[in-house]
Amino acid sequence: MTLNKKALIILSAGHFVTDVNQGALPALLPFFKEALGLSYTMTGIIMLFGNLTSSVIQPAFGYLSDRRPMNWLLPLAPLIACLGISATGLIPSYSLLLICVIVSGLGVAGFHPEGFKTAYFFTGDKKATGMSFFSVGGHLGIGLGPIWALTLVAHFGLQGTVGMVVPGMIISGIIFLSIPWLSTPVHSAFTHTDIHPRNFFSKSQITPLLLLICIVTIRSWIQFGLVTYIPLYYIDYLKGDPLHAGQLVSTFLITGALGTLLGAPVADLWGHKKFICITMLSMFPLLLFFYNTEGLIVFLILGIAGMLLVSTFSVTVVMAQVLLPQHLAMAAGLMVGFSVGTGGIGVTVLGTVADHWGVPMALKTIFVLPLFGFGLSLLLKYPPPKIMGKR
Repeated sequence: MTLNKKALIILSAGHFVTDVNQGALPALLPFFKEALGLSYTMTGIIMLFGNLTSSVIQPAFGYLSDRRPMNWLLPLAPLIACLGISATGLIPSYSLLLICVIVSGLGVAGFHPEGFKTAYFFTGDKKATGMSFFSVGGHLGIGLGPIWALTLVAHFGLQGTVGMVVPGMIISGIIFLSIPWLSTPVHSAFTHTDIHPRNFFSKSQITPLLLLICIVTIRSWIQFGLVTYIPLYYIDYLKGDPLHAGQLVSTFLITGALGTLLGAPVADLWGHKKFICITMLSMFPLLLFFYNTEGLIVFLILGIAGMLLVSTFSVTVVMAQVLLPQHLAMAAGLMVGFSVGTGGIGVTVLGTVADHWGVPMALKTIFVLPLFGFGLSLLLKYPPPKIMGKR
């Protein structure tokens, strides 16, 4: 079984456009805060609503997708995601802003389980390596989202977010024309009993799955915390250049996309669990170094941190699919959706910390999270016994 590059490029492009909207939202928060006179907590709630709708409900889409192919979501979801975020710059009230964020989030949520399930059948024998080709599109989208959004706002004001809809229209048309052959292996696999889900999770699956969810949740808190509070730290606290803050966030996320491609083959070689342990442990000193440095070296340290942290993304998706071989879409939904979405809860908590003790303290709170992730990764029993000899 070999990797199908054409299919993964098209799916990855859809992933890219969908996740541009997720990357854009944190970079736009300072402008929403100023335009509507919001507190840090209210600003954090925007991220919470975005993450709840874009991520936490993904397992529900995954559950439905495992029972009935929903390939129509592949072209429709990116367009909905772009429509929602494009309207945010035109909204005069906080409640309407939240509605637009929710609409965009639903588009994001609809794409990922179906996208990851479809990509699974084109990834070849080395699943983490193959899945990284699909995942990198999403990470590039999140990484370039801040620059794209801030460029539109810098040139056209906050109303410039309308331009976010254009990529969605283009990729939706491309995927729509490709649906007949992209969906063929999915429909074929759906007829086999080894793919079609019959039962819920067994007891032997629950404990490692819960640990993996906790690890990914912590990773999500770190990632979303940094992309939210780096702009707030440099723009609101240090009164720096907004474009500089956007460049820092994009550096963190773009190198994360590179880490996805570089890390997956290493994880396939070393072992998935060992790879996660090493990356989590490495994050703590890197984040401390980032906070205590200035100048161009900040970009270097932040880039290395992003590369290591995000490199585990496709690895954890594959680990969940190995643990849940009869629930491929739900496994992706749990890793990319519920676990990632709980990062919004972390950002909201950090907003309360920032309101009471300042933005620097919120950043320092993020720095200790990798130690908890490392401890949990040591407890994780993986791979499951039935495939112990294969990994």
